[in-house]
Amino acid sequence: MSQRHGSRWLAGFGLALTLTACSDALTPPAPTTLSAPAPSADAVKFWEVGSSVAWNATARELLAVPGNAFGSPPLQPRVFSYLSVAQYNAIVAAQDAKLRGKQPSPAAAAAGASLEVLKSMYPASAGMLNARLAAQKAAESWRGEQTKDWAAGEAIGRQVGLAVVAYAATDAVGKLPAPPNPGLAGNWTGTNPVLGLYGWRTWAMTSDDQFRAPPPPAFGSQAFLDAFEELRAMNAEIAAEIAAGNPLPERLRIAQFWAANGAIYLNQIATTLIVDHHKSEIEAARILALANMAGFDVQDACFDSKLAYYYIRPNQYAASIGATFTLFVGQPNHPSYPSGHSCNTGAYATVLKDAFPDDAEYLQGLIEEAGVARMYGGLHYRFDLLAGREIGRKVANLVLETAPKGHAPIPLD
Repeated sequence: MSQRHGSRWLAGFGLALTLTACSDALTPPAPTTLSAPAPSADAVKFWEVGSSVAWNATARELLAVPGNAFGSPPLQPRVFSYLSVAQYNAIVAAQDAKLRGKQPSPAAAAAGASLEVLKSMYPASAGMLNARLAAQKAAESWRGEQTKDWAAGEAIGRQVGLAVVAYAATDAVGKLPAPPNPGLAGNWTGTNPVLGLYGWRTWAMTSDDQFRAPPPPAFGSQAFLDAFEELRAMNAEIAAEIAAGNPLPERLRIAQFWAANGAIYLNQIATTLIVDHHKSEIEAARILALANMAGFDVQDACFDSKLAYYYIRPNQYAASIGATFTLFVGQPNHPSYPSGHSCNTGAYATVLKDAFPDDAEYLQGLIEEAGVARMYGGLHYRFDLLAGREIGRKVANLVLETAPKGHAPIPLD
């Protein structure tokens, strides 16, 4: 049984303790050039974790830059899903070529695919990405890849990457207009809302409403009032702790941590588990592909439910009745039900539990803490969390059930 810390630790900076063994390897080195006589030790260490894992870290680096495309939490899985599927399909293609007597490098295949996908999404970073691939090629020559054909692997990867780029261009993200808001009592309202986050082509789901959440408690019902009172009391307790001189109570710290973390953090968790469990290149790429396919599909499912109900946020209801209520973190500009964090974490963690059953307790802790953190922040009722994690579980299980078995490629159709 893998030993991991409890859920309170998961949201704190103590996470660095788990990442210590591979944190240096997951921090990209300064790009080197092929003219260098030998790559630095840091460069070699970065690529030693595996090509897919290292390029995943590069994607996280790009997504974390303020103002970069797809940086909002609901859109981060788009980058990761196309990147990871391209990596996996490229490695499969390289291994298939090996069966025909050639020796293309799987690491090079993953690198070539990663380069094409990330350049298509971040064209302004093309120079950095090209330099990073050159640095990897230099480092790979020092860690046993001499017997494999780097150029052949890279060519395979670039071809696969371009096919994925063409596929991504037709996914219709942000194209479907939101249904009209009924504007009734109990409906959410917002200025310049973020609503066009459903109706896109998914990897496994066959319709937007395939996993639509059941209706939430009727507005004004006893179930609704009880849920709001639970949240209001929690909110008042946190406010009282702050007023008493504790500027960062434990629950507020957890709320702030999860407010800043979504698919970027969940991919960091995934790559850490991959490194800890010494997964092969193709195993790593497949795990990342399935996790991020689930992460992409669950956003569609989540927003289908949000826009089916347009459910009022807790602070909006509090204002309508004159109740004291504090938002401790920034509030997303879309309806309350279900919780996007719970949908997202539920999907990713379910796939990772399948890949790493010894870490199931740790991953379940992520699901639970990511959800309750949104209550601590003042953003969600408890029923939002429960509905979200159930959507995440169902989407992830569908991805796991329908994904090609063995080491067959992910179809692009």
